[in-house]
Amino acid sequence: MASTDERARLSRETVVDGALALVDEEGLDKLTIRRLAQRLGVTPMALYWHFKNKNELQTALINRLWSLVDTDVDPAAPWHARLHALVTSVVAVLRAHPSAAQLMLSVNFEAAPLCYDSMETALALLIEGGFSAEQAVAVGRYGLRTATMLAVGDPKMPPNMTAEEIAEVHRRKRVMFETLSPERYGRVVEAASALAISDQSDADIALGIDLFVAGVRALAPNG
Repeated sequence: MASTDERARLSRETVVDGALALVDEEGLDKLTIRRLAQRLGVTPMALYWHFKNKNELQTALINRLWSLVDTDVDPAAPWHARLHALVTSVVAVLRAHPSAAQLMLSVNFEAAPLCYDSMETALALLIEGGFSAEQAVAVGRYGLRTATMLAVGDPKMPPNMTAEEIAEVHRRKRVMFETLSPERYGRVVEAASALAISDQSDADIALGIDLFVAGVRALAPNG
């Protein structure tokens, strides 16, 4: 049984805070009721007082992550500028929390309704741009995939690599590109250093968001 003292110093919010910190540091696969209880310095029963099981806790995490997306876009700005701000906020949340992509894309809409705020904002902006509801849904889905790709970076890079290991991977890639035939692959050889870098800079990510929004605007009836 959880003690009265344990229940008094825990709330659903503090439990979710601890769970988010745990998955940020150790990964989603390390999230268990027992591991989280150890981290918070309580018994597992103290957590069951707030969440029936791990799935319920994970759903609360999904809700928390979606709540971090800033949907309070400037109503005076053009629709495409507001879309840009929304996508930028989604990317920022995904970058700040390594497990966010896996959680936010596995959302149970009935159990984690806070995703509706972002969904409503995105669809309203796209419909304002002249898309039909069906088109807005399709564009919104591509937008979320784009945001995920920009935030996650190169999925082929193993997780938790050291800086030295990453540098060595980049070096090998650069050498591979540099030693191609310059007669046949001259532009590839010329761009070898840039092609070898798999991690994305802030400028790369900003460019990706600009490209997505520019493409949406170009297709929008009210662009």
